[in-house]
Amino acid sequence: MKKIYLVLLTGILLSVSSCKKYLDVNTNPNAPQTVTANLYLSPMIHWMVTAPQYDGRFIGRYTQNWTSTTSGTTWDLQGYDPVSDNGAQLWRDVYWSFGQNLIDMNTKAEAEQRWDLLGVGQILKAWGWQTLTDIHGEIIIKQAIDPTRNVFDYDSQEYAYQEVQRLLNAAIANLARTDGAVDAAFLGKTDILYKGDRAKWTKLAYAMLALNLNHFSNKSSYKPDDVIAAVDKSFASNNDDALMGYPGITGNDDRNFLGPTRGNMQTYRQTSFIVNLMNGTQFAGVVDPRMSRMLSPSPDGVYRGIVTGAGTGAFTSSQLPNNLWNLASISAPAANTQGRYIFSDKCKLPVMTYAQLQFIKAEAAFKKGDKVTALAALKNGISSHIDFVNARNLEDNQSPTQITSTEKAAYMNTPSIVPANAADLKLTQIMCQKYIAQWGWGHLETWMDLRRYHYTDTDPLTGKQIYLGYVFPVTLYSENVGKPAYRIRPRYNSEYVWNRQALSVIGGLATDYHTKETWIIQP
Repeated sequence: MKKIYLVLLTGILLSVSSCKKYLDVNTNPNAPQTVTANLYLSPMIHWMVTAPQYDGRFIGRYTQNWTSTTSGTTWDLQGYDPVSDNGAQLWRDVYWSFGQNLIDMNTKAEAEQRWDLLGVGQILKAWGWQTLTDIHGEIIIKQAIDPTRNVFDYDSQEYAYQEVQRLLNAAIANLARTDGAVDAAFLGKTDILYKGDRAKWTKLAYAMLALNLNHFSNKSSYKPDDVIAAVDKSFASNNDDALMGYPGITGNDDRNFLGPTRGNMQTYRQTSFIVNLMNGTQFAGVVDPRMSRMLSPSPDGVYRGIVTGAGTGAFTSSQLPNNLWNLASISAPAANTQGRYIFSDKCKLPVMTYAQLQFIKAEAAFKKGDKVTALAALKNGISSHIDFVNARNLEDNQSPTQITSTEKAAYMNTPSIVPANAADLKLTQIMCQKYIAQWGWGHLETWMDLRRYHYTDTDPLTGKQIYLGYVFPVTLYSENVGKPAYRIRPRYNSEYVWNRQALSVIGGLATDYHTKETWIIQP
């Protein structure tokens, strides 16, 4: 039992260097027993980009990015699937795909004085703890990769946030070093994100730090100036976006998880919430030019969305929205079918983007009371996301036309979208635009945003919801006791099978544990 649990939690089996010691197997004369430090990197970057999309299938239903064609499914009702690992891919990848591999890479990098690779490894470690704690709340950090244990105690979310900050600051310091064996060519051989560019990795570290610091917005310790300063040291334009491409040549892992060939999203449809943010319903009749480039029309050409949890019963065949690849069928399409926007086999997917960071800056400046800075950041965010949409729609020969400069200017010169005067700026405009910019890929940050505002908090300047049109399903999941989801339960096949003793300490055995607010969003 002990060894099985360790495999599930830590992923020691993935570490070539530790297999012999752990399993006491014979040496393989045809395979290396140790590998160079940089060879660990590519698979971990792949999962840093791809794993959030696995869990996004479920988180995206909490946030109403999309909904199932079947009515009343668990996640659409803010619930979960008991006795299932659904919603726990990131848990698996942080503890297993990264796990001992990341420890080995960082240990070798430090021993060899490869400070640039160590800095990248520390960013990966920080990203893992950040994503896990934002999804699950309390997580296992101090005892996570300890082969002498069969019970692993949970650490507080406050500790997780402090550890993320420590790792990112350490990464920034290491990436600034030029001594030892720092070598862009060595790092670049397996760096499928930035090709060994230390400056861009440093910007990503600041970007992650800005995100971390902005999550404190509900606490008295929140410091908008620190958030703004971190953003200003991060991405300077879309050219810095942390994007990973999918060649789409061989095998599923070589293709975008959201693309049609993998067929992971055929029963998902866009919601009325996202459609109404873009079709003029919520913003004075102004149609967002991105709508026809990001979303899918119904067969009759009208853009519609499904009410979360309601299913498709209210639609005729010509009215039912096409799926995310703009196909009417719910069957998996043929391989290499052309997709749409980021839902295409070869389209790049981001870890973070310049647009996302500008909206973080806009919110921080708004909360500080500096509406001039907030308005400038809002403009940057919208403009750069329009460019992001155009770029993604070129990568795999997708069918939507490019958004023209005329369309872009007309949209951004509309007062309900971008007020002419900073004094008229509203929090709703910032957060709804951030939601649009993250739609389809930025599931973790979108859910954090919604939870920080308790899904339906009101904008004090308007008396209306900050997230215009977000409505909970009439009936929530039976175990919720009328409360929305604020976390995802830890991975079933490690924690609820092998680590129940530790789970009981944090209340994780309660059937409504997923409705318990995480520490970071509390005052």
